Amino acid sequence: METTDLSTLPVPLHPGLPMLGNTLAFLRNPLGTLHTLQRQHERLVHLRIGGRHQYLVLRPEDVKHVIQENHRNYGRSPAFEILKIFLGNGLLTSDGDFWRRQRRLAQPAFHRQRLAALTTTMIAETANWIVELKQQRSKQPVNMSQAFMDVTMRIVCKTLFGSDTTGKLDGLSAALDDLNYLANKKMLSPLRFPYSWPTPDNVRSKRARTQVDTFIYGVIEQRRQRDEDKDDLLGMLLSAEDEDTGEKMSDQQLRDECVTIFSAGHETTAVSMAWTIYLLSQHPDVLMRLQAESRTVLGDAVTPSPDLFRSLTYTLQVVQESLRLYPPAWIMSRRAHNPDSIGPYTIPAGDTALISPYLLHRDPTNWPNPDRFDPDRFVPGGPKDQLHSYAYLPFGGGPRLCIGNQFALMEMQILLAMLVRSFELKATPNQRIIPKPLITLRPNQSIWIGLS
Repeated sequence: METTDLSTLPVPLHPGLPMLGNTLAFLRNPLGTLHTLQRQHERLVHLRIGGRHQYLVLRPEDVKHVIQENHRNYGRSPAFEILKIFLGNGLLTSDGDFWRRQRRLAQPAFHRQRLAALTTTMIAETANWIVELKQQRSKQPVNMSQAFMDVTMRIVCKTLFGSDTTGKLDGLSAALDDLNYLANKKMLSPLRFPYSWPTPDNVRSKRARTQVDTFIYGVIEQRRQRDEDKDDLLGMLLSAEDEDTGEKMSDQQLRDECVTIFSAGHETTAVSMAWTIYLLSQHPDVLMRLQAESRTVLGDAVTPSPDLFRSLTYTLQVVQESLRLYPPAWIMSRRAHNPDSIGPYTIPAGDTALISPYLLHRDPTNWPNPDRFDPDRFVPGGPKDQLHSYAYLPFGGGPRLCIGNQFALMEMQILLAMLVRSFELKATPNQRIIPKPLITLRPNQSIWIGLS
């Protein structure tokens, strides 16, 4: 009797259009398309997007296989080549031995002991921001999307560079927003002109990149000339040495890592906070519990002690549940160097594995009533702790787990606790906020909230 090698079975193909495959469905409604795929397929599904063969991985255990257990077989997908134009060759976009070296060099800067020293800076900047919000407060709602962009920019500047850069933040923030917008546009466009062509978008992105580079290289040069040993992130990166060679980062590497930290520590945190405040404005019962905890634990101190924030257990649950519903990195891609078997199926060499934290986080198999906002899912020892570890991936997983995940979680807890301690939040009527999946999962419009 003949036997079949199950590991060579083709992955089920999701039907699409002639020539275009599934491209139009993803361009028109990526999140809706993901939900459709989740309902119709069980483990993996073969898609044709942008002329490439891609395989959506649906189960947490298979996601773990791709990004942890067999991670050396998977590298950055072609999409990251576009990001590399804008961000450089930092931890987010680099690969292989270079990435491993950079990760080793940068990792000590994000150790918990180091982050403890940066927490004081986060608290001080948040306190200044709260004072400004109180001064600006009126009967009109506040654009909280922009407010969070402003404060996270200040925090990342102070924690990264230490020195007061307030006078230069407006131009830097606008340039970074331009780079983010243009990278999104280029990734979504089916027609991509070479970066060397003088198209309006290329000219605009080069101008923005020059502005960012001038600022960051200037700070690096100033720090090297002064030979200052500062306890900020740049100081830690400057002093980092390769264990094997004793080599330090070049100015180019420092620049690329700084831009990556800016992008990850500024835009993604601000977007996550905007989603969190929006959810709270729609769930007054959760907001009341959160306010009670923050006011009891933090008291009336303008700048509470960093130790107090460790006691904000419900605040952390709120942050975690918000990141479940709206993970900034809503989809990830990895290209297979060699063929890989997942259960009875094979992902061919050169093709791409797609992983969607957004989809994993809303899988009803693991998350009952997945669209409901319920921070009690994350109570210690509760429902989340019973799930597969890869059912929840707001910061990715495996060796490429976001290096700044603890930094981001602490920043979000500080911002959230100090904000709700100081204000009552009121939802703005008739705001129809829905997710807009760009490079990060943004709201479709600015979120306006009444503060009183």
